Amino acid sequence: MSRTLYIVACAAPPARRIAIGIRAAQAAGWDTCLVLTPYAYRWLTEDPVPELEFTLEALTALTGHPVRHQYKLPSEPDVLPPADALLAVPLTFNTMNKWADGHSDTLAVGLLTEAFGLAHRPPVVALPHWNAAQAVHPAVERNVAALRTAGATVLLGGEDGFVPHPPGQGRPDTYPWPAAIAALPAFTQS
Repeated sequence: MSRTLYIVACAAPPARRIAIGIRAAQAAGWDTCLVLTPYAYRWLTEDPVPELEFTLEALTALTGHPVRHQYKLPSEPDVLPPADALLAVPLTFNTMNKWADGHSDTLAVGLLTEAFGLAHRPPVVALPHWNAAQAVHPAVERNVAALRTAGATVLLGGEDGFVPHPPGQGRPDTYPWPAAIAALPAFTQS
């Protein structure tokens, strides 16, 4: 029996390489579902990168589930199985702040916010991607601490986390996908 992982991806350069994270999660035994922020979805549909499997068709085929980016209508059925864990990769400065403040104006942020209050309390792991100028903003320390206190694993700094880069010098090819997957609960076959 597989467990379901919602991968919540924000509009940061590593999102174009989301297939790397999906494949790594699948190799660890997760059934993956992809949820994008509205801007990440816009990148996917208006500026696809076929050679990186960054197309709607490729990601739908890779996960075996529809790629979600907005709330469904009340009359529409849920098309994704319930999440056993959530992985926010790459987590942007904007989404982190909205999540910590309890916003739910997008499906992506709403799912992250709601995870803290679900009865089965799925584990939530976040691997940020923002620049060093944003990293010194007082909201970062406050909101990362709030998310950690609420139970999220935020991989920022140190050997197993994201280290903010100078503005304009992000290197999406060095984004630490393995650290994000390693922070998820271990998958064991039943």
